[in-house]
Amino acid sequence: MPRVTPLAKLRVPLGGQEIELQQIDHDAGGMSLLRTRIRERSRFTVFDVDPLTARAWGEALLAWADAQPTGDAR
Repeated sequence: MPRVTPLAKLRVPLGGQEIELQQIDHDAGGMSLLRTRIRERSRFTVFDVDPLTARAWGEALLAWADAQPTGDAR
């Protein structure tokens, strides 16, 4: 049974989707994966990505957010 560690939970203000980020560690070992769960009402989309993909995705998200007029919404 994999060990699931919650990392973040976000709600999209305009669409109401819930986004959950979790770290997945398998009992047999190996690399940790980043699980992304997106809930839209009763529909779920779940996918696991490796650290290199997570880094590239995160960098793309940050680059996009930084290019927006309201990019510093923190």
